[in-house]
Amino acid sequence: MQEFLDDFRATISLAAERFELISEVQSQFPRAEGKWSPREILGHLIDSAANNHQRFVRAQFTDELVFAGYEQAEWVDVQRYQDEPWSDLVQLWRLYNGHILHLIEVTPAEQRTKQRAKHNLHQIASDLLSEDEPVTLEWFMRDYLDHMKKHLGQIYESLPASQSVSPAAAVG
Repeated sequence: MQEFLDDFRATISLAAERFELISEVQSQFPRAEGKWSPREILGHLIDSAANNHQRFVRAQFTDELVFAGYEQAEWVDVQRYQDEPWSDLVQLWRLYNGHILHLIEVTPAEQRTKQRAKHNLHQIASDLLSEDEPVTLEWFMRDYLDHMKKHLGQIYESLPASQSVSPAAAVG
């Protein structure tokens, strides 16, 4: 577990450093036609943090991992992250994920590792999982970080060419 926590902490730190290399103007441009801009991707990660924060807390009061999903694209659209300053989004993302890291650190091991037969993670998690396969809260927490890293790699594509990183190094 310590390795996971260290990876999470390093991912937040490295991403915050790399985000400083992306200007307010650069953060507005979509990666390609029909794709989200870095601001919108980071906004999506803030929404993911908000949803998963409450899931990680609620999971400690039940024997199942059944949670409502959310309309990701609609959440990004309605909040108009494109109109919010990049620096504000970066700060909110960094602080919120620092809190989620804290929550994961203080979640008792018996809660993190308890097998849950009833779940809907096959519908809401980033990684593939069978509906019939028991799962732990820790698996879901690790899935959260995997999802984050995927989207951080998309944001890193907006780094100036002299600052770009390889896909393997991009995720921390």
